[in-house]
Amino acid sequence: MNKPTDVMSTVTDATPIKVPTLPDAQTVLSVKHWTDRLFSFRVTRPQTLRFRSGEFVMIGLMGDPDPKTGKQKPLLRAYSIASPSWDEELEFYSIKVPDGPLTSRLQHIQPGEQIILRPKPVGTLVHDALLPGKRIWFFATGTGFAPFASLLREPQTYEDYDEVIITHTCREAGELDYGREVIESLKTDELLNEVIGDGFWKKIKYYPTTTREQSPKMGRITDLMKSGECFSDLDVPVLRPETDRAMICGNLAFNLELKDMLESYGLEEGANSKPAHYVVEKAFLD
Repeated sequence: MNKPTDVMSTVTDATPIKVPTLPDAQTVLSVKHWTDRLFSFRVTRPQTLRFRSGEFVMIGLMGDPDPKTGKQKPLLRAYSIASPSWDEELEFYSIKVPDGPLTSRLQHIQPGEQIILRPKPVGTLVHDALLPGKRIWFFATGTGFAPFASLLREPQTYEDYDEVIITHTCREAGELDYGREVIESLKTDELLNEVIGDGFWKKIKYYPTTTREQSPKMGRITDLMKSGECFSDLDVPVLRPETDRAMICGNLAFNLELKDMLESYGLEEGANSKPAHYVVEKAFLD
């Protein structure tokens, strides 16, 4: 029969099991604020999560308690995963909306805190939704760069295409910094240079533009395409269904305008179930 001291010792030495404070909780690892409107953050990745570069998941925080019942409900939004499918962590890139139900709070997260992450990735901006081609165009506005941050670090992108063109249109020059840093980091990424091949990043043609603040290239990408200036600057021909593939991720007006333009070039919209020439991320609203 155990002595009382033995029982007390057993209870005292027992390690309490840590229970997540949120459902589907993941821990914030780092946060970086790029401008007063934009920030990125990295969180732990669930061991069971599998996704294709370019897909998105639902993430968020618990909402305020109901005044009557005191119960809390998750406040979730669709976020493209900015890290590639092989990364051990998950990265996200977000806008800050002062009165936004989620981003007004999400922008204040700190390392060590938790967010909700529903591990069910979906999305149309995946290589499987496109037919083989020579050149891939990534068209982004604002935080619509996020899925392309994933795809630019995905080896298949460079296996499938001879040229990778990324256009990024923002209002102010500082809003281009996140995308520029992602592209610059590829040059010194030893793992990717080893896996894909030294100098793989030379396939990339980066075309950043601003619409309000002065920068080396001003204008909306759609206007620059209509005038032919974009193609002249990049030294490439106008898109053709025989050679070009495209992915679009931006605000709704941008998505619709660019869809019409691509179809005027003869490109057809694709899907996971029926690959074609271009795809649009319908879940994203800049």
